[in-house]
Amino acid sequence: MTEEFNDIPAFVAVVEAGSFSDAARRLNLSRSAVGKAVSRLEERVGGRLFHRTTRTQSLTEDGQSFYEYCQRALVELRAGQDLMDSGRTEIRGRLRVSMPVLFGRRCVAPILLRLSAAHPKLELDMHFSDRLVDLVDDGFDLCVRNGPPGQSAGLMTREIAKERMLVCASPRYLEENGTPETLADLAAHQAIAYGRRGRVQSWSFLRTGSSPCYVIPPAKLNLNDIEAISDAVAAGFGLAWLAHWLVRDRLRAGDLVEVLPAAGAIVSNISLIWPATPHLPQRVRSAIDALTSEVAAFTAA
Repeated sequence: MTEEFNDIPAFVAVVEAGSFSDAARRLNLSRSAVGKAVSRLEERVGGRLFHRTTRTQSLTEDGQSFYEYCQRALVELRAGQDLMDSGRTEIRGRLRVSMPVLFGRRCVAPILLRLSAAHPKLELDMHFSDRLVDLVDDGFDLCVRNGPPGQSAGLMTREIAKERMLVCASPRYLEENGTPETLADLAAHQAIAYGRRGRVQSWSFLRTGSSPCYVIPPAKLNLNDIEAISDAVAAGFGLAWLAHWLVRDRLRAGDLVEVLPAAGAIVSNISLIWPATPHLPQRVRSAIDALTSEVAAFTAA
């Protein structure tokens, strides 16, 4: 891209992000650098692109027209780049991936780091977050998601593994409080609940010949970090509903015991999501292939 076009991505990012600050974060630039890029572009085109106040900005009529042309041009440029990239055998370029915090740290990141080590020209940008990101608006090439992947136009989804959920407790807790034999018994026990944004996650169970059953036992503790929940249940604070991959070492060591194994805790999906494109870049395809071949072994172990 020649010098006269260098500032266009910053302008488009401001429009799509809704603010100079958010665009700066998306581009990994300072807010002042984005502002200077837009000012240079306005000087070059000979007109104002934004109405600016101290708190907000909105497109001028000329800015809206210019944005539509820029957007179409960038789409064509990216499609051309993806087409060239898809024909390369060498994996290169920046790969931006979103993943859940703990599962990403334990499973996804090691797989991608091995991929990066095998391909020195691959640049990894890994983001760890338990919130549901918007791939297109947040600029991600790939997302790893636990649970229902959701549906959105323009996205591709591939289920790559299952994670078995189970109820567990420490031997000490069960000795002091008894062992629940049915789902109804959970009402008499203390739970360690996973909660986010004021909402507590229900425990899901499959019932033969019936719809799933959702239970929220009385919670002694509400935590928004599943590793902290694993620590708390091992310390005897109550029952917890967790993924097998997270607690399997403690189960093997006898620090935790599976409770209600016949209740049929729901198996949750692990999926990959990426923007639909006619020519998938080789760096994205390689990450999809690596995660598809390795994640299932991690969750099944």
